[in-house]
Amino acid sequence: QVQLVESGGGLVQTGGSLRLSCAASISIFNIKTLGWYRQAPGKQRELVATMTSGDLTNYADSVKDRFTISRDNAKNAVYLQMNSLKPEDTAVYYCNVKIFTANFWGQGTQVTVSS
Repeated sequence: QVQLVESGGGLVQTGGSLRLSCAASISIFNIKTLGWYRQAPGKQRELVATMTSGDLTNYADSVKDRFTISRDNAKNAVYLQMNSLKPEDTAVYYCNVKIFTANFWGQGTQVTVSS
């Protein structure tokens, strides 16, 4: 099966930046949808950003103009650049890959933003 490994999380202060990485065990060149989701303590999992095989992107309103999703097909990797971080961005962030009707998830990486 597909394996996804996230990295790059950590503890940062308000206004700081982090770059999350997701390494896939398969080629992502023809993957229909790649995405990042997050789940904060006591909250439901929510969509952060997605990218299609045509490089069309979609962002949650709460992260627009601050976060950027990107991909590197040669490295089979997807990234999430997070700038101007806020305490409300604190959550476990998960990488997601959709193949046909199946969804695959990474183990998650913790992002904590302090003030």
